[in-house]
Amino acid sequence: MKKILLSLMIASAGLAVKAQETGVKFGVKAGATFATMSITGDTEGEAKSTTGFYVGGTADFGLSSMFSIQPGLTLSNKGFKVNVDGGSITTNLMYIEIPVNAVVNFPVGDGKVFVGAGPYYGMAISGKHKLKGTDEGTSVSMSTDVEFGEDGGFKRGDFGVNFLAGYQLGNGFNIHAGYGLGLSNVSQNSVGGEAKNRVFSVGLGYSF
Repeated sequence: MKKILLSLMIASAGLAVKAQETGVKFGVKAGATFATMSITGDTEGEAKSTTGFYVGGTADFGLSSMFSIQPGLTLSNKGFKVNVDGGSITTNLMYIEIPVNAVVNFPVGDGKVFVGAGPYYGMAISGKHKLKGTDEGTSVSMSTDVEFGEDGGFKRGDFGVNFLAGYQLGNGFNIHAGYGLGLSNVSQNSVGGEAKNRVFSVGLGYSF
């Protein structure tokens, strides 16, 4: 599956290079993420949502007035929250993500409605576990770094499919929402189960 998604990304990038009809437009975007994980196995159903942020840039290669290929580069918060006796543990993971979306545009009023979908590949660059709770009536708060790789709890790589929709004004500003459906198991030590990223996002953007 990973090889298939990477092949789709490469093929999409190749199509984008050939785009000539409407040229290329660069953009920036930022907003909020509402992330959790789909966890199967012994801890199934325990993961809750945690709020973070994302910021990034896009390059929109027009194939026609209606269709475009839109690769990007995004710094994005992912993770989840688990309630435990007397408190909670929140895991925040920071990813650098490369999405490649096929986008369809529909003129509406002075702007356009756009919808799109495509594969993404992400690489975790940092992470924190945050514990908050009480111990015999005393508030407890502590933070530890997330360890990645064979000796850690999480794999660095993440791939999946993302979906987006929004409205762009005639002045270049847009409001958009997206959903990232992780397809890879990011848990390093899951036995008989898997952990996959799920991220809903909303934000604002601007196309130059």
